[in-house]
Amino acid sequence: MLPLRHRGLWIALSVILVAAVTYGSLQPDFGPDVPANFDKVEHFSAYLGLSLWFTGLLARSRYWVVAVTLVAFGLAIEAAQDAMQLGRSAEALDMVANVLGVACGLAIALGWSGEWARRFEAWLATR
Repeated sequence: MLPLRHRGLWIALSVILVAAVTYGSLQPDFGPDVPANFDKVEHFSAYLGLSLWFTGLLARSRYWVVAVTLVAFGLAIEAAQDAMQLGRSAEALDMVANVLGVACGLAIALGWSGEWARRFEAWLATR
């Protein structure tokens, strides 16, 4: 992790973020029907967000850890959905959307947003 002044807060927020994605991914199917395959947009968006979040907290040399961990997390969630039998099921296209979200997040981080937490803390220090 980057040497951040508010390390504990960043870790706590990371745990909350991962817990929210986990809950959202494993809760029983509910609510009104959504357009066909809209869940792929949700998968892509969630993993894009996770990727952008964690690339903000880690040095560029550790981005591969973000990629491997998030892909493994996505696989674990898909396996858990299948095992829990709560109206959710594992789908290969969900995993494709997860991986594409991670890849796009990494590309954005490499080109622009990487290590954003350090810049954010520096900005806060000037306030």
